Amino acid sequence: MANSQQPTTESAVTDWPLWEVFVQEAQGAPHEHAGSVHAVDREHALQNARDVYGRRGGISLWVVPSAQITASTPEDMGPFFDPGNDKPYRHPQFYRVPRGVRGV
Repeated sequence: MANSQQPTTESAVTDWPLWEVFVQEAQGAPHEHAGSVHAVDREHALQNARDVYGRRGGISLWVVPSAQITASTPEDMGPFFDPGNDKPYRHPQFYRVPRGVRGV
């Protein structure tokens, strides 16, 4: 008879830290978020990521503890993402087009 206070295998796995997985599909391509895995440490997270997301192809995997990710909030939407119109150096009229470069 099983002890009801011991966690089941499924709940034990979900008690492990959550890791975010990023996959690079080809050399020079960006790493893109593929999903998440639970793991006890970074090596275990990398193995789990390979097993779950590496079979789709790709040349590189990154795993990052979810707790280490800092993200903006919906309340940040206004000033945080406003365009930089007050920064004139971002506008192309301040740059010269080199000779031999055709305009599109």
